Amino acid sequence: MNEQGKRIGILEVGGEQFRYASLSSLHDDYPGAVARLPKCLRVLAENVLRNLGNSDVEEADLARLLGWRAQGDDVVPVPFHPARVLMQDYTGIPTLVDLAAMRDGVTALGLDPQRVNPRIPVDLVIDHSLIVDRSGSADAITFNLAREFERNAERYRLAKWAKASLDRVRVVPPGNGILHQINIERIAQVVHCEASDGPAWLYPDTMVGTDSHSTMVNGIGVLGWGVGGIEAEAAMLGLPLIVPLRRVVGVRLTGCLSTGVTATDLVLSLTERLRAFNVVDAFVEFFGPALDRLAVADRVTIANMAPEYGSSAAFFPIDQATLDYLGTTGRDARQVARVEAYAKVQGLWREAGDAGADGECYSATIAFDLGEVVPSVAGPRRPQDRVSLADVPDNFRRAFEPRAVSRDVLSDGAVVIAAITSCTNTSNPAVMLAAGLLARRARQRGLRTRSWVKPSLTPGSRAVGEYLERSGLQQDLDAIGFQIAGYGCATCGGNSGRLSDDVEAEIAQSDIVAAAVLSGNRNFEARIHPLARANYLLSPPLVVAYALAGNVQIDLAHEPIGFGADGAPVHLRDIWPSDEEIATAVRTFVTRDAFTDAYRTLFDGSAAWRELDVPSGANFPWDPDSDYIRRPPYLDDFTETAPRVEDVRDARALVMLGDSTTTDHISPVGDIDVASAAGRFLAARGVPRSAFNAYGARRANHEVMVRGTFANIRLRNELVPGVEGGYSRFVPDGPVESVFEVAMRYRAAGTPLVVIAGKEYGTGSSRDWAAKGTRLLGVRAVIAESFERIHRSNLIMMGVLPLQFPAGTTRRSLALDGSETFDLPGLAARAVPGGTVSLTVRRADGSAVAVPLQCRLDTANEWKVWSGGGMMPHVIRQLVSQAADEDGVRSQPSQQPQHPQRSSEKTA
Repeated sequence: MNEQGKRIGILEVGGEQFRYASLSSLHDDYPGAVARLPKCLRVLAENVLRNLGNSDVEEADLARLLGWRAQGDDVVPVPFHPARVLMQDYTGIPTLVDLAAMRDGVTALGLDPQRVNPRIPVDLVIDHSLIVDRSGSADAITFNLAREFERNAERYRLAKWAKASLDRVRVVPPGNGILHQINIERIAQVVHCEASDGPAWLYPDTMVGTDSHSTMVNGIGVLGWGVGGIEAEAAMLGLPLIVPLRRVVGVRLTGCLSTGVTATDLVLSLTERLRAFNVVDAFVEFFGPALDRLAVADRVTIANMAPEYGSSAAFFPIDQATLDYLGTTGRDARQVARVEAYAKVQGLWREAGDAGADGECYSATIAFDLGEVVPSVAGPRRPQDRVSLADVPDNFRRAFEPRAVSRDVLSDGAVVIAAITSCTNTSNPAVMLAAGLLARRARQRGLRTRSWVKPSLTPGSRAVGEYLERSGLQQDLDAIGFQIAGYGCATCGGNSGRLSDDVEAEIAQSDIVAAAVLSGNRNFEARIHPLARANYLLSPPLVVAYALAGNVQIDLAHEPIGFGADGAPVHLRDIWPSDEEIATAVRTFVTRDAFTDAYRTLFDGSAAWRELDVPSGANFPWDPDSDYIRRPPYLDDFTETAPRVEDVRDARALVMLGDSTTTDHISPVGDIDVASAAGRFLAARGVPRSAFNAYGARRANHEVMVRGTFANIRLRNELVPGVEGGYSRFVPDGPVESVFEVAMRYRAAGTPLVVIAGKEYGTGSSRDWAAKGTRLLGVRAVIAESFERIHRSNLIMMGVLPLQFPAGTTRRSLALDGSETFDLPGLAARAVPGGTVSLTVRRADGSAVAVPLQCRLDTANEWKVWSGGGMMPHVIRQLVSQAADEDGVRSQPSQQPQHPQRSSEKTA
């Protein structure tokens, strides 16, 4: 904490005194500056103010932020020290592996491995490894958890080693829920209270998470967002994350939802609207009179899907609804009082009745009337493609040209997966109780889930199980096949498990276009299940409805869902619960004690967890025979001095991809196919097919993951027209092979590689393996029409250069076909923030064309990390330099090459 006398305030709450970095104290030096900032930027301003003098944060950083212009074009680099880090196991366990490798790295340099230690709290929630192996039965939850431990015990031992060996690390064992829901219901404090000599400090609870949906916590007034694991490592070690601040878009919410319209319908409509407006890389802040009526459970649903509409954050300010939510979910009354007092004194509070922005300036403002929202789904391939419920059959037919629907047999449009899943919706009691109420009415009418449907219920916290059980609605869900199959991400994260053998065989034999419906946030191709070609996002009650109907070609708005025990047709409107019925259930069953009971043993774990052996020692004991955890190679060629930036000469395109290439396309998360490069590798190691597990669970083994890069079965590499899947071709005369095999041919030939892509490259999850795999394949640069924020950052963290085509120039306008070679000369001078890099395309006929590319190293810090070979070697050099300054272990700190930079920036 900085000790700048006049800028420290004293706040008394409940008879206790607290210190805080006072935003109002800045008025004398920066008149009116704080009042003009949106509330989300006031949180950043406090962060910079409180950290002045820490990690080279200077008054100039604060001045730049306070001078941010809503209509300006400049990027303002903001040094951000998050209060904590949140991780899920698919990204978090590889992050722990990286930290273990960094400990080995500093040990090899003669330094104490304890130098690699988190300086801020880290919570790892094990939630992504749950696979729905069994569903629709009372024993599904115990069976699936047992299988999870069978598959992942080795990974979980690493997590327990980290808890024992690293400072400030907590682990939530498997079987408790999903990280984002646990975060909003239990972990997040909204305002931190940190003990120190004298009065304790109060400051905003800020965070970064190794999952793109970390923005969910924005719904309770906590500023945070998703980052790659490598960036999270830097934050853990106390380094500031440099936020490239551009736009802040204000969304003014008015009106109220119509009868029968859910929060899911609202977020899908907002996602469509905000994606079309283009809020990529912007902060979004919500305000307006509708917030007086918008429950916090609805706000967190909206904030959760910020990655789907593309914003860095989706911030709701603190107000009375926030305090009520904190109380209901079991927070201590003293903590709630501190949140209120702190938010009010710092200008972070929203008053009821506030009809507009309270002096804040936004780069743009969008008006959104909740009254215009209608029942909706999104699909069949992207979350921003909203479809009105009545239009789903036509949407499916336009996308797939299916054969006629049959209600009684497996046919095109058949719903083979119906999953109530994901923190996006299971965090919202209204839609969860609505699903239970709909199930009760369907059960009363004699409706049953169709035989080919695999139904599942995997809530994001045990609190959901508590209030469903207390309400008696879980019995109704059980009766139609929605027994709880576990607490975790499951289907939303791609772990839907296998379908029944006869259903899988019929889909394959009859070439059926099958569908999945889920209450999740992502529906990219091949993510949910390889046999589900259509994937629709929708509310939990609609998941139940489609499970009963059995086919997305049935118009649920007008046609019967099915026929009751008496033979009479039953329509959706006949069994849909009223808004008052839902509200009564929420008031009655969603209570403080439901949450306190559910969270009482959050960190304890099951007997299987407690019985796991824990490796000991400051350095992790790697097992050379392990197929799950391998020491990564990122520091194998480490040098204490950053290497020279080398030009790219005579490169080839490894893949050439279209628009909206997702991180699922680049680094799939689901099952490992036996015929894939990764599958063949595991088989050669003696791993039986039944033990392959998912790509996500193998992320601590780079040998598997590099073979899985660009291995999605729906990938369309334009260098091999007509071929679907993870394939490419060695130029000039190689066969069509897996992308990995082609990359290894190029490596043997000494040929550098580039990736060519369209718009929105890297949309989707925060997974840094999409960048790690790219780097390990030998890719030096990715050239795209535009990038999603997190993946662009992840590429830089791995030392891969992101470059952007100028407007109007594309792979198609250049008529690229893969026969070309590519030169990127002068990178040391040109690959700088705001710089232009010249691309020379040399064609097979000897002709050449020069293309100016925008360098997407947006800040000086990003340049420093990229030019140093990536974040991990950059951090090690920092630790070496610190050791030299502290105790003379090294005679001189490592030197970084100088570079040109914008006058508005300083080297971070």
